[in-house]
Amino acid sequence: MSEGRALRERFEAAFMPNYGVPPLALAKGEGCAVWDADGRRYLDLVGGIAVNSLGHAHPALVEAVSRQVATLAHTSNLYLHEPEVLLAERLIGLLGRPGRIFLANSGTEANEAAVKLAITYGRRHGRGYFVATEMGFHGRTLGALALTGKPSIRDKFGPFPIDVRFVPYGDAGALRDAVTGECAAVFLEPTQGEAGVVPPPEGYLRAAREICSATGALLVADEIQSAIGRTGHWFAHQADGAAPDVLTLAKGLGGGMPIGACVGFGEAATLFGPGDHGSTFGGNPVSCAAALAVLDTIERDGLLDNTKAVGGMLADGIAAIRHPLLKGVRGRGLWLAAVLTEPRSAQVQAAAQEAGFLVNALQPDAVRLAPPLVITEAEARSFLDALPGILEAAHVRA
Repeated sequence: MSEGRALRERFEAAFMPNYGVPPLALAKGEGCAVWDADGRRYLDLVGGIAVNSLGHAHPALVEAVSRQVATLAHTSNLYLHEPEVLLAERLIGLLGRPGRIFLANSGTEANEAAVKLAITYGRRHGRGYFVATEMGFHGRTLGALALTGKPSIRDKFGPFPIDVRFVPYGDAGALRDAVTGECAAVFLEPTQGEAGVVPPPEGYLRAAREICSATGALLVADEIQSAIGRTGHWFAHQADGAAPDVLTLAKGLGGGMPIGACVGFGEAATLFGPGDHGSTFGGNPVSCAAALAVLDTIERDGLLDNTKAVGGMLADGIAAIRHPLLKGVRGRGLWLAAVLTEPRSAQVQAAAQEAGFLVNALQPDAVRLAPPLVITEAEARSFLDALPGILEAAHVRA
């Protein structure tokens, strides 16, 4: 029995079955490459679901985490430390406007903080309901799940503690009709991630900003996947000119270390009072040191430009392929979906793995690419060269 198969059997025996059994046991990584437990190499085009901004074992991340864990690994929220202050200041500087930060451990926890801010705002101003989008994804904890417009993962855990009204994503008219003076907050992704990397129509986010400003509702931008350079901008909303009242971050911010952030602007920056929210591990010194290393490296190494260049190359290359299984490509930067003509994304994922590439069967007809921001043109080209064969193998696979 191979080492990978043995690990998968041990996983199945030890873990709850909510993930099923993953198809691959990974053992190590370097740059954009990973190796499985049996020594086979793959080009990682998933990036830990848009998390591994600097790839694997990046020297800057290794040095920052090693130095910090050897200095001060944990403090709780009873004490402060310099890395968390530096990170909060850095994020506010990158956002370019005054705000205040709450640090958490993950994206869903960042969104839970945003939900509590919106509840507080709603009670202060006599507003009782939320608006979110169909097929939107904001997390699996109950507050975030209440805002997630995917019935398949949402409905079995209701009823929920907040009143949420769902509208079609990208429909500014439906959003305008749904948001009244009684709405506390609108939760939107600048691009819907788990729905299949679905970007909004031109002007939609600006319309959402105008609607919220006119009615007094908070605009909450969930940038768990889209921020920290993923689209070629520090934050995706900056390219659309739609500044939110609350912003949530996670995934790529820590480069592989667990961290999330909720940023409030204007009134939303000061809605929490002492004791209103907290986290034992939020703002952990090691995770903050990792996040600072990620931000420093993206800036120093010009990775925003690399994201635009290589992301554009990937998008153009996929669009140029003519195959009956491939409909097209959508997304921004290094956050793309190859859109299929048939629901065969699982077969594409399997064929890609056999060819030495890791991709993600995100929706039945959409395959996600979210590689590290350090991916090179040569690495991207190797995937494009292999993609026609991958599609053909998936097309004929039973």
